Amino acid sequence: MAASFVTLFQWRLKSMLLHENEIILGVNVQIELLISQLDAAGTFTGDLGMILGKESCHGSWASELRGMLRQAENFVDDFIIRAYGQTEKDRKDSIAEFGKELQNINSRVLEILNRRPRVETLLMLEEIQLFLRSNFVYDEEKETDLVSCMLNYINLPYDLKLSLLFCRVFLGRYGGSRDGVVRVLVAADLVQEKLGELMEDKAHENIDKLISLGMIEELEDHWDHFKVPSPYYELSLVVMNAEDFFISTANSDSMVPPTARHVSIHDADNTIPNTNCFLHSLFVSAEDRLSEASSDCLRNVLHSAKLLRVLDLKNTQLKSLPDEVGKLVHLRYLSVRHSKLNELPESISNLRNLQTLDIYWSGYEFELSNGVLNLAQLRHLKMYRPMNDNEVRVPQGISGLRNLQTLEGIHAGGGIAKELGVMTQLRSLEVRCVLDDHADELYLSVMKLSMLRKLSLTVEMERESYDSSSSLRYENSIFPCLESFSSPPPLLRTLELVGRLIEMPLWLGSMENLTTLRLGYSHLSENPTTVLQSLPNLKYLGMWHAYKGKRMEKEFFRAGGFPKLEYLEIASHVLVEWTEMEEGALPSLKCLSFRNCLRLMVLPEGLQHVATLQTLSLHAQEDLIRRLSPNGGPENYKIKHIPLVKYIGHTLTSGFNHWKKSLTE
Repeated sequence: MAASFVTLFQWRLKSMLLHENEIILGVNVQIELLISQLDAAGTFTGDLGMILGKESCHGSWASELRGMLRQAENFVDDFIIRAYGQTEKDRKDSIAEFGKELQNINSRVLEILNRRPRVETLLMLEEIQLFLRSNFVYDEEKETDLVSCMLNYINLPYDLKLSLLFCRVFLGRYGGSRDGVVRVLVAADLVQEKLGELMEDKAHENIDKLISLGMIEELEDHWDHFKVPSPYYELSLVVMNAEDFFISTANSDSMVPPTARHVSIHDADNTIPNTNCFLHSLFVSAEDRLSEASSDCLRNVLHSAKLLRVLDLKNTQLKSLPDEVGKLVHLRYLSVRHSKLNELPESISNLRNLQTLDIYWSGYEFELSNGVLNLAQLRHLKMYRPMNDNEVRVPQGISGLRNLQTLEGIHAGGGIAKELGVMTQLRSLEVRCVLDDHADELYLSVMKLSMLRKLSLTVEMERESYDSSSSLRYENSIFPCLESFSSPPPLLRTLELVGRLIEMPLWLGSMENLTTLRLGYSHLSENPTTVLQSLPNLKYLGMWHAYKGKRMEKEFFRAGGFPKLEYLEIASHVLVEWTEMEEGALPSLKCLSFRNCLRLMVLPEGLQHVATLQTLSLHAQEDLIRRLSPNGGPENYKIKHIPLVKYIGHTLTSGFNHWKKSLTE
């Protein structure tokens, strides 16, 4: 990945010019000259040599270039660490030494690039075939696809190459959310920072490009979730390990090479292999939880990995964070999702570069300390605790985090509702346990958030009526003062309302930018879709016990209504029949899902006319499933045009929290 290394090294230097001005005065001109010289080097095919090996026709010079750039990057990182702790005199000496090394790097880059060979296409194809045959069981038809995919990968721009590899690790075999990948890509420096632009927006563009190339694809029945499909999934693992740059392993005895900068260790239940001190990203997951031996190994790894920027420890069930985490001053991304943490160490306030803190699904008694207020660079704070209304109380002064874009899982009492009104940079806000005593202040604040794209509001659940298995949850928990929320933010794309509604808010019908709407436990007597039919950009509609009627008729989805709706999800313990759909209704529908509809006996007449439908998921009565059967079922004509039909067993976890958890990861 020599070509990528050149560009990533350029980005590293540009980042220094933006953020490290106080320690690079005197050499900033040399840095700019080196960046310009690297630009003049142009594009080349060094990545192919690194993948295919040093014995390839162009592997030697590419290997030499990558090795030199890796040493240069280590020198830069070491300089920054030393400079911040030095006296003024010592810092001047370090800067002078750094300037000389920059000149040396410049000369060595030019000398190596002058020796690069001309690549013959035929020879390149032969080497790719040899490489694939050494890593895959030979299959002529499969090899043709693999060669095509390999060429597609090689021709990707540098940032998209690494983005694909990160997607492979982060999304895994079963997929994950787009926003989660974006946060990792930004933290890992795979998006070039430019003044006046949000790196998250550029990361979204990169993902869109990978989707258009077929290297990432949407899950058939999970809105806004993606995966890396075959053969890119298998090929990316081979490429990662062949380059010794991004290592993915399930073997605790594996040796992590000193060249590796990004390491993924899955099934790390028993122990974790040693890694090198120049590691930039570490992903650790366990099928059950980390053993005591694994936890000890993790401490040793973190003690030496001073340059770590991404640390993902989700699903490890940690009860406490190692003290070493507080010393990782370069850390930008920390995820302890699905842990048993009840607190964060005070040393968390040392992480001055932290951008993402993900503590979704923490311990039952989790509380956020005042130390988080020192995280000036924090951009994304995601929280959830499996207790009460799943809310987490944040300290007063949270509005001082001026870079915060995502704030999820919070309780808005204690003056926080008012503070939200000055956090105009927020793009995603999730408030739980909305109460009468702060609802008006909360709505007033939210209406000031002109940049907001995603909003989730959940009312406090009445404990006396609580039953985790009942569809009557929130039946007595009415949204307070919702009529005062008359002017939602104009750029809002995703809205989630969880709690009983007396009637559908009329302002919902005017939200032209809305693409995703989730209604949970609304318990409406009226048709909830009446005010939604004309929304021009709505693509996902989830109604989880939103309607308490037993019968849905054709007026629920009229011809020409919901012009762009692609995903429709319905959950109801009382719905018995959906009688009819007008021809021309739901003209863009791709996925129709019935969750926990155990009384449903009839699918609508007219469903057979929805030609765009690709997936039907059905959790319903066995009698209905029998009547829909392709083996003589009298109502099979309604669904026989649908390519994928899933009959979900009765083992499906019920309850809104399970549904919501899967949607928001």
